[in-house]
Amino acid sequence: MEIAFELVALALVVLAVSALAARFDAPAPLLLIVVGVAASYLPFVPTVHLTSDVVLLGLLPPLLYSAAIQTSLVDFNANRRSILLLSVGLVVFTTAGIGWLVHALLPGLDWWAALAIGAVVAPPDAVAATAIARRIGLPRRIVTILEGESLFNDATALVALRTSVAAGAGGVAMWRVGADFLVASVGGAVIGFVVFYVVARLRRHIEDPILDTAISFVIPYATYIASEELHSSGVVSVVVAGLLLGHKAPIVQTAQSRIAERMNWRTIAFGLENTVFLLIGLQASWIVGDVGRSTVGTGRIVAVCGLTLVAVVVLRIVWVFVARYLLIRPGHDPDLGRPPPPTFTFLLGWAGMRGVVTLAAAFVIPADTPYREVLLLIAFTVVAGTLFVQGLSLPWLTRRLHVPAPDPLEDALARATVLQQASKAGFKRLHELEYDDPHGVFDLIEQRIEQRNFAAWERLGTVADQETPTELYSRVRLEMIDAERSRVLAIRGSGTVASEVISEVLSMLDVEESMLDISQQSRDELRHVVSVRRTGATCEHLEASPAIETVAEPECGDCLREGTTWVALRQCLECGNVGCCDSSPRRHATRHFHDSAHPVMESAEPGEDWRWCYVHHLTA
Repeated sequence: MEIAFELVALALVVLAVSALAARFDAPAPLLLIVVGVAASYLPFVPTVHLTSDVVLLGLLPPLLYSAAIQTSLVDFNANRRSILLLSVGLVVFTTAGIGWLVHALLPGLDWWAALAIGAVVAPPDAVAATAIARRIGLPRRIVTILEGESLFNDATALVALRTSVAAGAGGVAMWRVGADFLVASVGGAVIGFVVFYVVARLRRHIEDPILDTAISFVIPYATYIASEELHSSGVVSVVVAGLLLGHKAPIVQTAQSRIAERMNWRTIAFGLENTVFLLIGLQASWIVGDVGRSTVGTGRIVAVCGLTLVAVVVLRIVWVFVARYLLIRPGHDPDLGRPPPPTFTFLLGWAGMRGVVTLAAAFVIPADTPYREVLLLIAFTVVAGTLFVQGLSLPWLTRRLHVPAPDPLEDALARATVLQQASKAGFKRLHELEYDDPHGVFDLIEQRIEQRNFAAWERLGTVADQETPTELYSRVRLEMIDAERSRVLAIRGSGTVASEVISEVLSMLDVEESMLDISQQSRDELRHVVSVRRTGATCEHLEASPAIETVAEPECGDCLREGTTWVALRQCLECGNVGCCDSSPRRHATRHFHDSAHPVMESAEPGEDWRWCYVHHLTA
């Protein structure tokens, strides 16, 4: 009961602090660490000792798998050189640099122990990087590199750590270090691929989303344990399996299974990620207490902890600039249309927050190691220091360097373009089908697809205080759903209909309401955006039709003649004709294209400069 009570209390604190952070728009990870540190000194709070087994076996596999299945394999592959240079090269560079520094500052410390603490503090944490980078809206390329790096760098650091500890126990040849890393990484990748292949084949025969999701809960632990038992890297195995399964999910899983797995893993990740930060803070009192009994002087302890923190930050910044300008020389960024500026590189170097893996790895250092209490404090200082110094300063630094966040309007523009291209493929397949259609089902399908596309284009509107047809539909439909749900609940109360039927009807209403809520949230976000950047898509028609000045007071002449109302306006770049958009009732801009074959139009709305090619269904 005592353990159960402590676990429930831990969960309640995590939920309460996370809700408070969301309410005041504060970073939950940092607030949880502060609460943990304060709680560790309260007399009624039991001392919490994290162990390496609890973190590396209990927490790390699900956290890695959750991050991996949500990481784009396409984006990962596009940035693989940067990711490998950080997850392998930077870890080795940091291990050597910190090892040299700590060995110089702590007289009598063996080289293997100095290199061990270097390996401990070397890897930035996946949880910390994702939690802070996504919250402040860093460019997607930076977030992808940070996530990819933090997925694999733990493997490099753990191999370096175990090799250092083994060297302290009896000596390890340098060739053995390289061989161990090669076996761990290659073996882990092979095991991860085997797990992916087996699970993918199995999922093709599973239609029950509950069973499919239950299998996904077993995958990270089974993969990690199997890999470690075979003396390979469990980290690499879990990440490879997660990346491949996430990439192939649209093919090997049913739609219900994908939705169920996504929601369940988001919930698990939320709980574990926030718990991790609280656990970090709860280590403060006993680590500081152990250091108080150390034979090392206070001044030297402060110096070695502070200088290690500074060195960790400086070594990373030096490495990312050297890697960029001497090893990578990145090409054009698809989101920017040009090579990423040096400010991107600096932010990538600054966003090197450490997390619970660093703290857990420190416990792998043998208990009889000289100055072990100081080494544990070094690890705690680096974790807390990077999270607070870098985590708190990242938003300010991003604004000062004028680094653009992902543009919601650009996303809406790309979403509408992709849906338009998907619809084109769908209509082509529809017209290839040969079925009797006495009830006009094909016409109904076309109408619903067009309505879906209309809603996507409507999100591009930036006119304030102007309700679009889709917004009107959402507002009215939500009112209707409330009334429908009330009536269903009244029927449930009467007991005249089976509970299973009532639950099914309520679920149908919940799904529809959630879709409307998500769509409305997206539109509300776009209201705050007033400009659109290029999406990177182009064709010969777009290149031959540069943007022009929009007429001062545009209006759709066809709508005025027919007595209809437009939602938004588009302007033909060949003849200047202004027509209403595809989300308007009469779609006069599209009619103009069919009548004239003029391929490119431009938005005629204030603050918008995007162009659309009717021929290739591309936007610029």
